[in-house]
Amino acid sequence: MLPVIAWLLCLFLVARIFGVAAERIGQSAPVGELLAGVLLALALALLGPLNGFVATNDAIPYLADIAALAIFFLVLQAGVELAPKEVFAASRGALLVALGGVLLPLALGVALAWWAIPDSELKLAQALVVGVAISVTAIPATARVFEELGLLHNRLGVMVLSAALIDDVFGLLLLAAVTTVATTAGGVDLAGLGWLAAKAAGFFAVTSLLGVHVYPHISGRLREEKVMALELSALVAVGLAYAILAEALGLHWVMGAFMAGLFFEPHRIGRRPYEDMRLVLAAICSGVLGPMFFVSIGLQVDLAAAVAEPLLLVLVISAAFLGKLVGAGLPARLLGFDRRQACAIGVGMSARGAVELIILGVVAEAGVFTPGPENGVVGSLFSMLVLMAVVTTLVTPLALRWLLKRDD
Repeated sequence: MLPVIAWLLCLFLVARIFGVAAERIGQSAPVGELLAGVLLALALALLGPLNGFVATNDAIPYLADIAALAIFFLVLQAGVELAPKEVFAASRGALLVALGGVLLPLALGVALAWWAIPDSELKLAQALVVGVAISVTAIPATARVFEELGLLHNRLGVMVLSAALIDDVFGLLLLAAVTTVATTAGGVDLAGLGWLAAKAAGFFAVTSLLGVHVYPHISGRLREEKVMALELSALVAVGLAYAILAEALGLHWVMGAFMAGLFFEPHRIGRRPYEDMRLVLAAICSGVLGPMFFVSIGLQVDLAAAVAEPLLLVLVISAAFLGKLVGAGLPARLLGFDRRQACAIGVGMSARGAVELIILGVVAEAGVFTPGPENGVVGSLFSMLVLMAVVTTLVTPLALRWLLKRDD
């Protein structure tokens, strides 16, 4: 057990060091934590005889459990950060940009994966995973640049962030469809998808009603006790209960955590408890669970796969950039933005981040994608999607600063 604990400590410290270093150079911490995992994977591949010493195989079950716990809290935090009013009150223009920014990358990803992946029972689910991973957007990387340039609250910044919020919601909804297709070995027909949509609607209706009418009363009673630990316990309990309901309806449990956080809003539970809970969740996710999750994803990357399939890697990254640039940029142009601003909107939505990596973590856990060179193109695509997340997140802030440096 001692070597396993030492290995987990090493992973945690390296992830945090790389995460802080990434923030110091203007990138998000998950990018550094991902890179830490990728570099550790490369080092272990080169130093194969040391694998037994660092007990990587023995640590895998523990790391998988930590990653599952991290997914729960990361999605819970995403729900808390995302106020429903910001989504539902988004302008028709933001919805149009979001739809373009989801549908075109989704179609490109599915088509590319369908061409590359050999026939199997899971081919449809695997192709959908690639499409979904390419279609999501990372909000923090983009928001930081707009804030630096003083454009966060003007029409351009509001458009990008509103569309990005909607994109992430779509990504989590599509995840439910992907996992359903996977569990039925690709045998879902239109009737099956219709039934899934009906169950999803029922799930959202029940959790929304509970979130609006029941949870605020529970939270109010807990506030009277003035114990933040009880508030956190209640939020986690609601998330777990919703997760059980989601699983019972054939959805993925991650939707339960998301819906529990979504209705944890300041006007429902109070501004002070909301801000306190945001700080607690940020400390849990950014300080402990997030680094372990992102480094564990990076550890699953096989750089040899990228070298073996360079054309496919280029096509994945190109589809990720072009899908967002055209899919989100063209609607923005039609809405009256000039060419530079429309390009900035498309580029701003090109960064991937936590939501995409959560999706990859979930589908790997579900057995849809099994990383590793022994799994051929499917194993290679997993690594390529992680590398795509790193590349797009690194390039997007640089491209945005270049496009917007002369805008006020």
